[in-house]
Amino acid sequence: MAKAINVSGHFPTSEPGLSAHDELKILIRDCIALSRTSQKKLYEQYSPAAYGIIRKYIHNNEGAAREILNDAFFKIFRDLHQYSFQGAFEGWIRRIVIHTVSDYLRKNMKEDRMTREVQPEDAYINSVPVENLSHKELLAIIETLPEAQRNVFNLFVFENYSHKEISKILNMQQNNCRWHLNDARRRLKEKINALINK
Repeated sequence: MAKAINVSGHFPTSEPGLSAHDELKILIRDCIALSRTSQKKLYEQYSPAAYGIIRKYIHNNEGAAREILNDAFFKIFRDLHQYSFQGAFEGWIRRIVIHTVSDYLRKNMKEDRMTREVQPEDAYINSVPVENLSHKELLAIIETLPEAQRNVFNLFVFENYSHKEISKILNMQQNNCRWHLNDARRRLKEKINALINK
């Protein structure tokens, strides 16, 4: 698709007219009935936020990010009949996107063989300087982290996964997940302080 993609990772709200719930029910019903127009509408409505989530993990490889987006929407359309309207549709889509990203990371990240112990360093990030940064600036700083640290940080902070879950997704020991998270926080703290103190 030629149009620019918003990488905020936030799903859109409903358009005016029908209630959001009724509009979504009709859209999903028509997608299940294989209406190409409805499938296109659902894709155009939800793909920007889905792509934003994917780019948090795959930021240096647009081809891979697009492939993951296509795989995720294949699963979304395939499993749409399973959505029960219990809970937010955006959350249902987000879970599929995260599982698709996780599958990609599991297959493509090098096995982590680090044996470093978690250091009891102070990786606390003061919220005051962080509040002075825009969302875009903060994401740009996170994107500078090494791949393993960025992925552990994103899964832990943004997706609320436990170290046990992250260790399975990224094929690394739980202790290494903790080390990567601490080191990511330390690096972010240094980068944020450097940016604020310019």
